[in-house]
Amino acid sequence: MLILDASLSTFDVERWRDGEHQAVRDQLAEEVPVALIYNGISHAVMLATPQDLDDFALGFSLSEGILSHKNELYGIEIREQKNGIELHCEIANERFVQLKDRRRTLAGRTGCGLCGSESLEQAMRYPQKLNTQIVFQKAAIQLGLQAMPLKQNLQQQTGATHACAFVLEDGSVNIVREDVGRHNALDKLIGAIAKNKQHAGFVITSSRASYEMVQKTASAGINMLVAISAPTGLATRVAEQCGLTLVGFARENSYVVYSHPENLIA
Repeated sequence: MLILDASLSTFDVERWRDGEHQAVRDQLAEEVPVALIYNGISHAVMLATPQDLDDFALGFSLSEGILSHKNELYGIEIREQKNGIELHCEIANERFVQLKDRRRTLAGRTGCGLCGSESLEQAMRYPQKLNTQIVFQKAAIQLGLQAMPLKQNLQQQTGATHACAFVLEDGSVNIVREDVGRHNALDKLIGAIAKNKQHAGFVITSSRASYEMVQKTASAGINMLVAISAPTGLATRVAEQCGLTLVGFARENSYVVYSHPENLIA
């Protein structure tokens, strides 16, 4: 049986260095199948690190357009099963009807490339234009990058997890969520932000900035995404369209702004 919040496990390993080996104990990040079930109907199974699963359920539901507001999620029951974990989400009936309609269009189809999508239009869910354009000081990026690793507990122990942080205007790191998957880490962060009344801020991700990372960030109403690695071309075009400031190759002393540089000031 799995143990909820068993986000890491310890293994006996042999470590080789300079031709010599040593028997040591090593800690590894866990990933388990996590099923998202809405009003009794299974929708998706993700491989995720089994912590902050209530945040994950809410964040995934919001960023995937299953819910439009946190209040449409009435409750989450986390059930441990033999081969994974089930997240039973009770959602508003109107949203459930829309979800069933989306699933019904997939009946009888095979060869799904982007699961849950029946067409290119459905697969590429471009975010709406952001209503707010908060301006951030450039120093906040450096301060956030400095503070973020100190709160990456799983990464410090395993070296195997991504992290997403919510950074306030003054550069302080308000929330950090970790997972073996970068999308999961961002969904967990979005869920945590939605549950708490937050001041203005932006997201730092330890990964590259793909289209999905831009889409999820914009769907949460956040207008700046800072990535440690590179963005993709599609991510940059989408960020430009929706009004999101996209920053890549972020280091303590350098970064590259790919869209909407006007939202960064000295």
